[in-house]
Amino acid sequence: MRFRKLEDMEIAGRRVLVRQDLNVPFSRGMITSTKRIEASLPMIRAAIDAGARTLLMSHLGRPAEGRAEERYSLAPVARHLSGCLGRDIPLVTDYLDNPPVPAPGEVAMLENVRFNRGEYDNDDVLSRRYARMCDLFVMDAFGAAHRAQASTTGVAAYAPQVCAGPLLLAELEGLDRVLSDPARPLMAIVGGAKVSSKLTVLESLVSFVDLLVPGGGIANTFLAAAGHPVGQSLHEPDLIGEANRLFGLAREQGREISMPRDVVVGRTLSDDTPAIVRPVGDIDDTDRILDIGPRTSEYYGELVRQAGTILWNGPVGVFELDQFAAGTRRLGQAIVASAGYSVAGGGDTLAAIDRFGLEPGISTICTGGGAFLEYIENRSLPAVKMLERREE
Repeated sequence: MRFRKLEDMEIAGRRVLVRQDLNVPFSRGMITSTKRIEASLPMIRAAIDAGARTLLMSHLGRPAEGRAEERYSLAPVARHLSGCLGRDIPLVTDYLDNPPVPAPGEVAMLENVRFNRGEYDNDDVLSRRYARMCDLFVMDAFGAAHRAQASTTGVAAYAPQVCAGPLLLAELEGLDRVLSDPARPLMAIVGGAKVSSKLTVLESLVSFVDLLVPGGGIANTFLAAAGHPVGQSLHEPDLIGEANRLFGLAREQGREISMPRDVVVGRTLSDDTPAIVRPVGDIDDTDRILDIGPRTSEYYGELVRQAGTILWNGPVGVFELDQFAAGTRRLGQAIVASAGYSVAGGGDTLAAIDRFGLEPGISTICTGGGAFLEYIENRSLPAVKMLERREE
């Protein structure tokens, strides 16, 4: 990776603008997972210890550009971060017209960058306004590095100096270890609702990994392509042909796409719907596949134990509901127990890791799902390319 790192830079007394991914999930006004905040702490503490004048910037949710909506405010994040650091982290709203300059060793947070008109479109004027707020721009948001926006690539084009932060660097190094010279067999588990949203990365993986395990709605489309009934399960009939093409591509290249042997079904997606285990060939017209079954969990667990490297993106069932959580939990536990090198990424994956207490056993955790998949597919990201161009 041809760009400067935070450790290469002198930051004492300097205005340091840090792009982080603090896009945490909320439910009923409460933060439901603080993993991304916790992952940001090493960068912030390093800046405090060095005596930098630090400004933090991030997005939260998908507000209409240029509109400040209270439900997307970073105020709850600033409060939680203040508690983590044991100091007040003020949230600044009018920063484009009145850029704050914290004292050495102090930190302030800028309100949601997506409240600024031009953020999504990587507006040149907005990018320059961001750049004038700092002496050094630090890109530490892996989860936003796949988006060419004003706060990720635009500011990096104009800031006096730029570098990568420790979180971005760690996640890139973990993925590069998998992509450059992985220990074989290399296994990829890719869950999610739709084949269409991950078609290109699935195609890329089929030509690279030894074993691909689809999960969730993606697996249902593959099951339908293999001739199994799926009842009322989430799947994409229009992409059955694409699933069959991927089956064929895997066979041609000596790869394997592994399918469930049994599944757990329910009639509705609700807390009180009964969970029933069925073989994959015995699905009723009214059934919804909501998890993998116990035989499949045991089978996938054995595949994980044999793997030298495991990529995990997405749960294999509706793990938020207790009666459909066992498949994802057992798969995660198998990854933790494996001697192989593991990389896990994506919002739902992080939530599952958090719920089942799996974090200590995962080799590398990537905080962003879209960036995780795009880096696997393209071996680079827009924000990383910008850092490299600035170094050149």
